[in-house]
Amino acid sequence: MTQDRKPGTKRLDAVVARAHQDRAQREAGYREQALRLYPWVCGRCAREFTRVNLHELTVHHRDHNHDNNPPDGSNWELLCLYCHDNEHARYLEQRNAAAGGAGGDAPTTSHKALAGLADLLKKKDG
Repeated sequence: MTQDRKPGTKRLDAVVARAHQDRAQREAGYREQALRLYPWVCGRCAREFTRVNLHELTVHHRDHNHDNNPPDGSNWELLCLYCHDNEHARYLEQRNAAAGGAGGDAPTTSHKALAGLADLLKKKDG
């Protein structure tokens, strides 16, 4: 089945594919460096890894900047998938709380999908 595509889409697809390829190469580079520098142990839960489960060990950027990859590894720490997800969730919560003030009670959305529904139902019944 062929798909009708807008002109220039092939070029955009090529640019996006190249960006993904470059990112994968960059990640592979610092991952390999981190795995050579540090023991294969999660920096939070101390879970140990072997070649069998090494794919579950990730490189975490301490400053959350994935382009900051000093060769000495000072911006990296090895975390298991679970601790890495937890670290990013904590970071996002902290960032959102800071944006919402001291209490962090700022609404995350302003659109109320069902606003005015009661009025519409009254008009329909009336």
